[in-house]
Amino acid sequence: MYTHNLDPVLIDLGFMVIRWYSLAYIFGILIGWWLGKRVILKRFQNLNFDFHIKEFDDLITYIIIAMLLGGRIGYVIFYNFGYYLLNPFDIFKIWEGGMSFHGALLGIILGTYWFSIKKNIPTFFLLDIIAFVAPIGIFFGRVANFINGELVGKTTDVFWGVVFPNIDNSIRHPSQLYEAFFEGIVLFIIMNLTLFKNNYKSGTCSFIFLIFYGIFRIFSEFFREPDSQVGYLFNQISMGMILSFLMILAGIIIFLKKNDIK
Repeated sequence: MYTHNLDPVLIDLGFMVIRWYSLAYIFGILIGWWLGKRVILKRFQNLNFDFHIKEFDDLITYIIIAMLLGGRIGYVIFYNFGYYLLNPFDIFKIWEGGMSFHGALLGIILGTYWFSIKKNIPTFFLLDIIAFVAPIGIFFGRVANFINGELVGKTTDVFWGVVFPNIDNSIRHPSQLYEAFFEGIVLFIIMNLTLFKNNYKSGTCSFIFLIFYGIFRIFSEFFREPDSQVGYLFNQISMGMILSFLMILAGIIIFLKKNDIK
């Protein structure tokens, strides 16, 4: 058993506070940006359309904005719509927390689609690269969730259980670390095995990511305490499970339509 005593704040300078969660976003974006460019230069050398690597740099700006907007709007709609309906100005208080992965994902997809249309680049070419590097950011984000002592797991008696004193004195699953392992490390390995296969077909990384993230997230949700303001919607079915099921469904649709993807 481990008693959680980690400080969410790395450095407090008084006039500026550096938090682990903020660093998770920064490092996830920077490493994903760097690796994405490396993969494009190494794996996609003979493209049948015009693409300059600098355009990937431009895409990152779209992704950052779309991710933050989508993550916040998704949280408002999926996880606390009633509260924000009564307190609309609190929507802008992002420093108080409240981001949805599924909302951020939807925002990134829409932002990438808009960018691809604007630049006349095949959408799935860009989405595949994003899907490939996404587990890196997810890993950092879930580790940061653990450091913050948030999104805690259900009570348990396993020897690796964790007590989160800011929540209560119960021993709980470190579900954030489960997600970091499956949605981060394992999914990244799957992405590598997928992208570097011979005769790779556009759209494959995209549907593989959707399907496997959805599966891993649903699995992890069995060990994760549901958001208190939402709880379970249908017995043991959480909002995260429902949204992840929709991800899997979207991945299956792309798989069935993959022969039409250019």
